Amino acid sequence: MNEHQRMTGARLYDSASGAERKTAVGAALASAIGCASWGEGDVVPAGRESDRAQGRSHHDHDHDHGHAHSHGIDAATASRMPPRERAREKRSLLWTLAVTATIMVLEAVGGWLSGSLALQADAGHMLTDSSSLVLSILALSFASRPADLRRTYGYYRAEILAALANGAALLAVAALIFWEGIGRLRSPEEIHVGTMLGVAAIGLLANVVGIVLLRERSRSSLNVRGAYLHVLGDALSSVGVVVAGLVIWLTGWVYADAIVSIAIAAVIVWGAVRLVREAIDVLLEAVPSHLDLAEILHAMERTEGVCRVHDLHVWTISSGMHALSAHVVVDSTELGRSDAILRNLQDTLSSRFGLDHVTLQIETPAHCGE
Repeated sequence: MNEHQRMTGARLYDSASGAERKTAVGAALASAIGCASWGEGDVVPAGRESDRAQGRSHHDHDHDHGHAHSHGIDAATASRMPPRERAREKRSLLWTLAVTATIMVLEAVGGWLSGSLALQADAGHMLTDSSSLVLSILALSFASRPADLRRTYGYYRAEILAALANGAALLAVAALIFWEGIGRLRSPEEIHVGTMLGVAAIGLLANVVGIVLLRERSRSSLNVRGAYLHVLGDALSSVGVVVAGLVIWLTGWVYADAIVSIAIAAVIVWGAVRLVREAIDVLLEAVPSHLDLAEILHAMERTEGVCRVHDLHVWTISSGMHALSAHVVVDSTELGRSDAILRNLQDTLSSRFGLDHVTLQIETPAHCGE
């Protein structure tokens, strides 16, 4: 361990459990990333930790490469699309956004006219879906803009900035709904049930038609599946508003409106918190949540010809786009095989972890001062 590692005094924590991982493998990981020393504690044999890492199949990595803020297309997928297909997907998203935004405005106005907070809350829920669709459209738009001398990654990170702004705005909307809902529970207001039910029924009918139209195509297109999931969520929310309207119409119990509003606000908060958290993780260049840094280190150091790995970093450029950089130490006698070692490392990182944007620096022990 070098002087920098001894002086740092930082500790690594398992991000999933919050507990400090004091293992022999953890010590190797601390050395690999070159920025932390390891605390005292129980030591787990490296073989056991290695077995645990090997036991996790690549299949585990295939389900969460994207971000929860967008059920639609991500930046990585957009960047690989041919221009014509990208334009077609963008038109599909724009149509879906137009329908969603129209229903959102209709419910917002209908909620104001009828005095129904549930309708306004449902409009806020549709705002979350509209925001997600906008992010997918941004991913498609930024994918077509090339990198330049100032922005070597292009404009992909702008999608993350937009996600952070949208998440903050949605939290503010949810807070207003919560505040108003609590006020309605304390002091109920008169609700024009006819207007409330009419607008809610129109919204529900539009969502049902959308579900029927998109269901078949959603099985073959990620983009259409995203739109389908949005419409399905909107339909469930509209059902809640219709139920609240029916309860008020049949029983006169106006508290149903406020209760449904608060429930919809909770759904908005759940999505917005995930959106903000994941956007902040990207901006802080945290390790993607679906990747295990220790497992990546094991896989690299088990590659033939590799002595050890240090200054290992894995981060996210934009949704679905991940990158890795590392220094790879090889024995001086293996320098003639550097190209083969690099190919093996790149193949491992791509096939097992989905990491295609990889930068590796080959070094000898002498270069590292060993």
